[in-house]
Amino acid sequence: MALVGEWRRRTFSSLSDRNYRAYFLGSAVSVSGTWMQRVAQDWLVLQLTHSGVALGVSSALQFTPVLVLGAWGGAVIDRVDRRRLLLITQLLSALLAAVLGLVCATGLVTLWMVYALTFGLGVVTVFDSPARQTFVAEMVGTDKVINAQSLYSTVHNSGRLIGPALAGVIIAWLGVASAFAINALSFVAMIVALASMDVGALLRVPPTARAPRQIREGFAYLWSHQELRASLILVAVVGVFGQNFRVVLPLIAQNTYHGGAQSYGYLTAALGLGAVIGALGSAARSRSSLRGLLLTCLAFGAANLLVSVMPSFVLALAMIVGVGVTNIIFNTVGRTLMIIESAPAMRGRVMALYTIVFLGSTPIGGPVVGWACQVWGARSGFVIAGVSAIGGAAVMMFGRPFTSPGSGPSRGGTATPPDR
Repeated sequence: MALVGEWRRRTFSSLSDRNYRAYFLGSAVSVSGTWMQRVAQDWLVLQLTHSGVALGVSSALQFTPVLVLGAWGGAVIDRVDRRRLLLITQLLSALLAAVLGLVCATGLVTLWMVYALTFGLGVVTVFDSPARQTFVAEMVGTDKVINAQSLYSTVHNSGRLIGPALAGVIIAWLGVASAFAINALSFVAMIVALASMDVGALLRVPPTARAPRQIREGFAYLWSHQELRASLILVAVVGVFGQNFRVVLPLIAQNTYHGGAQSYGYLTAALGLGAVIGALGSAARSRSSLRGLLLTCLAFGAANLLVSVMPSFVLALAMIVGVGVTNIIFNTVGRTLMIIESAPAMRGRVMALYTIVFLGSTPIGGPVVGWACQVWGARSGFVIAGVSAIGGAAVMMFGRPFTSPGSGPSRGGTATPPDR
């Protein structure tokens, strides 16, 4: 019992902080609404056009602002109060969802309206996503960043399971407009959480004064530090070749195991279950290091290779849980390394670059992996994921081509001891 109590204390330690507890609960409501909107938005575009191309355009419009404006957004984040910025992004997200719900409810909705509102949400994401990542350190400090980020991952992945299921029920019973309206209301929880925080308890970072070449300075800073550079490269490799689950899972369900939508649903649920388990496991960790990231990358690669040789659907399901566990741990360790290894004044720009790579790598790799699955079979998607992850980690561990003399940690906060 003592061991269980110690595990529980370590796993949920960040929730002892009042500000983070409010943020966590607000996120739990808001994230489910966000996933609900993603499903409803795709369904609305499909109803309006019956076109897969239109779905692709909608997805691209939401990401394009991050790709084009992400680095600039990071520079802005370093100049402003991040809590106030998040209040603005939450209000704007709620407004965009409410407008989309209104035009649907009144029958005025057209495809260009959906595209415009989707693009607007992408612009909000330019500031919202990296601001969220950096604000965590202001709430709990660098010594609890791993725990706080891991607990947030449990919220995100639970929302990924709950939100789409709720969306299906709500769309069937009340119509697609109701899903957008409920998502708009879900942002109230986050707005209240941010507004009610004890500002005096935050470990606030003084805003960086506006100056020329701050974006270029962010690129140079990241590339000049080994841990930041290596983490970003590994995240890019795994993102491009290893996280194309929306491409590979339906293909392996249908073509390899001769199942249908239900089989695809089981595989997706298994991946989500693994992600929740992995997030809780990460929350119990007190350390994060480049060595830990490399080992987790190797484990992720091995799990994918094992899935590729599973002879039965049941065994594949079990191994997909393992893929989910290792994937979420890899993502959490990579994200926390980027935070704790960067100086507080640079975190906005560093995390903006991370967001660009994290969100942009999978859309790039999706068509490539999809083509490989079409030519060589669905199992090849897992082989590509496994080989690329293991190869990337091996190059970092033994080749060290990205290490420059004198490069090393440049933490702006408390140093985190390496894994042993």
